[in-house]
Amino acid sequence: MPVSPAYLPDPQFPTLGPEFAEVVAPAAFPQTISRFRNDRAAARVGLNTLTDAEWRDAFALFKPLPGNLPAPLATRYHGHQFQVYNAEIGDGRGFLYAQMREDGEPGGRLLDLGAKGSGQTPFSRFGDGRLTLKGGVRELLATEMLEALGVPTSKSFALFETGEDLERGDEPSPTRSSVLTRLSWSNIRFGTFQRHAFFNKPALVGQLVEHVVSLYYPEVGGAEMAEKAPALLRAVTARMAHLCARWMAAGFVHGVLNTDNMNINGESFDYGPYRFLPKNDPNFTAAYFDHQGLYAFGRQPSAVFWNLQQLAGCLALVCEQEPLVDALNTYGTQYRDNLAEAIVRRLGLKPLTPPDNGVLAAIAFKALAEGGDALRWEPFFFDWFGGLASAPRALRGPRAHLYDTEAFRALRTGLEAFEAHQEERLQHRYFQRSDPQELLIGQIEALWAAIAEHDDWAPLQAKLQGIGEAREAMALAS
Repeated sequence: MPVSPAYLPDPQFPTLGPEFAEVVAPAAFPQTISRFRNDRAAARVGLNTLTDAEWRDAFALFKPLPGNLPAPLATRYHGHQFQVYNAEIGDGRGFLYAQMREDGEPGGRLLDLGAKGSGQTPFSRFGDGRLTLKGGVRELLATEMLEALGVPTSKSFALFETGEDLERGDEPSPTRSSVLTRLSWSNIRFGTFQRHAFFNKPALVGQLVEHVVSLYYPEVGGAEMAEKAPALLRAVTARMAHLCARWMAAGFVHGVLNTDNMNINGESFDYGPYRFLPKNDPNFTAAYFDHQGLYAFGRQPSAVFWNLQQLAGCLALVCEQEPLVDALNTYGTQYRDNLAEAIVRRLGLKPLTPPDNGVLAAIAFKALAEGGDALRWEPFFFDWFGGLASAPRALRGPRAHLYDTEAFRALRTGLEAFEAHQEERLQHRYFQRSDPQELLIGQIEALWAAIAEHDDWAPLQAKLQGIGEAREAMALAS
């Protein structure tokens, strides 16, 4: 299989040994119809030059990539699911397919290609190891939208429809099947540590710490494990605070913040019953089965912290508890600072003087609350992107009547301490429109209905094109 010079394979996960993964075989699918190909992401790992046939061989048949894993690996992990420990999980319908260096540089980030819906594994339990086509489409939409909004996220790399009829309790069945490939910054989860802590294997926990530090946190100091493990926790805590703040600024509700859905690099992935906020509502939940609102929008910061505490419990097998507590105690300040910065960034601003981002963030949340049911989350940030430079646009737009309140007068006063960052962005055609791109649940269902009822993929393609335009206009790097 010919690849470009930017392809640099570096399969590191197998060096951990059989305690961390099992070799598996991909499912044989009756059909392999390409539904999405992410050449923009593929260019980052030198795979954009693959022909359609080679793309199918790689991401539907999962033939090994040159110099990469000789066979897929289903990784071992445990996890707290809705804060109840589950020792029966692992890669039950997916696997690690390949690892390579970003941009073909030896010092580039180590990125993973992993499959979802690729067949049964030893961890499937009673599952069929498959992914519904609707699930694949939903994840594709989530990753594209989150990337546009500047949230660190895995990338939907390839989506194939696979020609099987699946039975599901939460979808009209039979329903169509798919296999999705993701590009992510490591497949190692908090639950990867939890599995070895559960079996009281400190040597394996220590081995995993060394692996993670050497590949993903080379800046973490300390020659001895007693220093290295707390330093790693502190670094992971910082990245998780950053991620959670970006979720909150994006109005995103993950829905299933279990420890097996926490990546050690602070990158969001594995999107099930997610939602984007229709309005500012801290009690808004995404999962229909989250009856207690454990992972409601406003409880996401505390859920992430709880998960970090579980990771700290694993690391306590290889170091003292006190420095781990010290590392955890940085989360609150880190989260608040990151949230304030994320709100200012979403508004496309920079401070005129030493920043007091927190004040503006508080004013923005109050203004959103003042707007009530009539003011949706994304249109607020769209209207006021660029701050006072966009005030004329906001005050003549379709939501102008909502902005004539005390809260919004306070917002305009708060904006006086800021100016548009890269003001030329406001000239993009995206900001000449009256409404932004949104991804509310009704819109997702309408896109799926076109596919399910008429096999009409044009609305989805138009939506992805629109999200891409928003990404270009806002230019919010994650």
